[in-house]
Amino acid sequence: MVMGDSQEVPVQLPDAADPANGRPRQKAVTIGAVCKALELEFPDISISKIRYLEDQKLLAPRRTQGGYRLYSPEDVQRLRTILRLQRDEFLPLRVIRQELAGGRNEREVAPPSDTLSLRRASVSRDPGSLYSLEDVVEETGAEPKLINELIEFGVIRGELRAGTRYFDDTEREIVRAVSELARYGVGGRNLRVFRTSADREAALLQSILAPALRSRNPERRREAVEALENLASVTTHLKHLLLIRDLRKIAS
Repeated sequence: MVMGDSQEVPVQLPDAADPANGRPRQKAVTIGAVCKALELEFPDISISKIRYLEDQKLLAPRRTQGGYRLYSPEDVQRLRTILRLQRDEFLPLRVIRQELAGGRNEREVAPPSDTLSLRRASVSRDPGSLYSLEDVVEETGAEPKLINELIEFGVIRGELRAGTRYFDDTEREIVRAVSELARYGVGGRNLRVFRTSADREAALLQSILAPALRSRNPERRREAVEALENLASVTTHLKHLLLIRDLRKIAS
């Protein structure tokens, strides 16, 4: 019987000489060790998330005869690149696969100088850069009609300034994601279910952290915002897993 990775024990591997320079190669590590090594930079990392990336053919670790996954240093570097592209550039897996096939590597995906500050900005009230409708159309390739539908059905709102509507970074990425769905015939009207779901989840997370978010202590508020972002990441991954489970039932 093949043992699951969640109960795996460390696998000791002998050092092998690198034929290129004769020096010992770094040891491969288990999936649990990979999670531990990356959890500081990626708090939402999990064994199930790594397995999913493997299912999507983005990772291909070798396995022992007992069925354990073993990740080489190159595998870990590739995983870190994938996670940074997801987190920092909001790229879907299809695009990440293309980036990696084109030679994109970790050195070209530099981590932000203050990762926690970047995460806090994503849930703060500061909108950062603002984009006009023309900017969003040019950057996302979306049709203006689709963007207007998203406004009409409350998926995005924008901000009116001197008679011109501007959109922030997050709304621009929403448009980019919806334009992908539009290729399959999904329109603004169909996205009400996502809007309703997001509103309910936001209300739930707010209720969990409301006292800390309202605190007059700046440090406590900062910690609450970080916790809010981490909770959002966990719930997003959970939704993804539930969706995959249900889609597999449909496809079976």
